[in-house]
Amino acid sequence: MQPRVADISHHNVVEDLGAAAAAGLWGIIHKASQGRAYVDPDYTGRRKLAAAAGLLWGAYHFNTGDPVPLQIDNFLKAAQPDDETLMVLDFEDNRPSNMSAQQAVEFLHLLEQKLGRKGAIYSGNRLKETMGKLGPEDRAYLTSHRLWLCQYGPVAHLPAGFSNCWLWQYTGDGVGPPPHNIPGIVAGNGGIDLNAYAGTREQLAMEWA
Repeated sequence: MQPRVADISHHNVVEDLGAAAAAGLWGIIHKASQGRAYVDPDYTGRRKLAAAAGLLWGAYHFNTGDPVPLQIDNFLKAAQPDDETLMVLDFEDNRPSNMSAQQAVEFLHLLEQKLGRKGAIYSGNRLKETMGKLGPEDRAYLTSHRLWLCQYGPVAHLPAGFSNCWLWQYTGDGVGPPPHNIPGIVAGNGGIDLNAYAGTREQLAMEWA
């Protein structure tokens, strides 16, 4: 598996993004925010490092059950997106305060209204388990988004309604096929979150934001 995108947060130690780029990495998706108030303290500084290394830059928001408008406000304030910033809802299990599938649809609608373009959704089992709770219109809207799939293993199993995944997080915490690490970024555990992309670098850049 060839990692093309790494997703990181303040839990990772960034030593040299130039080394990561030289090893074949094309982009970074960094945690920007969580819920209604949390902001990742390393987001802004690492954005500058990624730009200097020639890497694509993206931001993700970790879901909670907080009111969606408050989460959107926090995400936009933290991410400070420009026209080239990928914006992603991280819709994974967060047992202390889970976002519902309906809230995820609301989040994507409001994000699109604020940005003037669609974001993307990151998910795996959480999406598979909750898609059935949505009506046909909401399911169709959700599946019109780029899917960043979390599926640790050699085969990508898609949630119902998706014909493909845009990015595939094939490994995290050392689980899944190798490689589990890339030069310049330290996991702090068994491995960092790495993602495969099926196309060329030029295609990824065109599809990014």
